[in-house]
Order: sequence, then C-alpha cells, then structure tokens
Amino acid sequence: MRPMSPIGRIRPLIPFSYMATKEGFIPPHGNYRELISYQKAEIIFDITYRFCNRFLKKGDRTIDQMIQAARSGKQNIAEGCQASGTSKEMEIKLINVARASLEEVLIDYEDYLRVRNLLKWDKNSKEALFVRKLSRQPSVTFENFREFCETRPPEVIANIAICLINQANYLLDRQIAQLERDFINEGGIRERMTQARLRHRNNPPQQS
Repeated sequence: MRPMSPIGRIRPLIPFSYMATKEGFIPPHGNYRELISYQKAEIIFDITYRFCNRFLKKGDRTIDQMIQAARSGKQNIAEGCQASGTSKEMEIKLINVARASLEEVLIDYEDYLRVRNLLKWDKNSKEALFVRKLSRQPSVTFENFREFCETRPPEVIANIAICLINQANYLLDRQIAQLERDFINEGGIRERMTQARLRHRNNPPQQS
C-alpha cells in the first residue's frame, strides 16, 4: 500500500536497490509530473499569475516577484527531479529552493490579507477544509479551481492559494527528508558508479 497523507497519496521514493539495472548506474528519473508536490506547485503558479494580474496594480513590483517566486517553486521541482539521475546533491538543493520559493509566495499572500485587514482562514475552517477536500481529487489541476479564481473576491482566492501552498510545502518537507535519508543510506552517483564498475569486473560479459 502507498503511504497516505491528509492531502492525498504521495508517490513513494523508490530505493536505488530496486531502481538500478544490473549493469547501469543511472536510475530512472525525471517523472516530476507524477509528483503531487509538482501538481500543487503548478496550480499555485496558475492561480498566482491570474491573481497578480487581476488584483494588483499595474507597475507594482510585487507582481513580478510573486509570479517569479511561484514559477521558481514549480520549475525547481522539475529541474531537481531531472537532475536526480546523476546528482542527488543537486536534487536536494533544487527541491529546497522550490520549498523556499513557495514560502516566499505564501508570505506575499499573507501580507496581502494582513495589510488590507482581510481574514485569513483558520486551517480547520469549513472553507479551508473544502479546499483540502477539493485538492484530493485524482489528477487535480487548475481547472478544479478555475471557477473560484474567476468569480470570487481576492480575499477568497488568496486564502485558496495559502491552503495549496501549505499542502505543497508539507509534501516538499517530506520529500526533502526522504532524499536526505536516501543519500545517507545509499550515497550518490559516485557510489553507484563504483558499484556498477565492480559488478562489471566481477561479472564480465561472455564473449561468443
């Protein structure tokens, strides 16, 4: 059974002993679109892009800052997963950059609510619980939230974004912790290269 979380299934990270081929040392990698953390980050970017262009004044530097931070969250998850085949260190670094970028966007949304004396939802409010329930749907995308983002006031949309960012950050925290454990237990590319070379030496290919 796959591990469950309050916000849906988390794809388990497959240990190297399972992923490694008999001769090779680069494990399967790059399947970032299957990660729930990436799916959430993509929705956050889509919401943030529309929120900034709809509710912030043209020329406000916050527009570019929020959009770029949201983009960084999404892109660094993708880049980290793509780099994981040859650099576990780079993967950990980029996933942590994604986490930091989403934290920046979270603060911007919280600032937007606070300076305008707008309500930030309690995490156990019926509204926040509804967003969490909606985000549990399989293969959730921005389309699940489009109606709300196009018809609701900024206070509601900012709170939806905050809920989704908290979910993504929770997933990224778990992902980083798992990557740390994997590196401690299995090492990185150098260890895999050494193991592959030793296997090749101990079991040379048979000549016909």
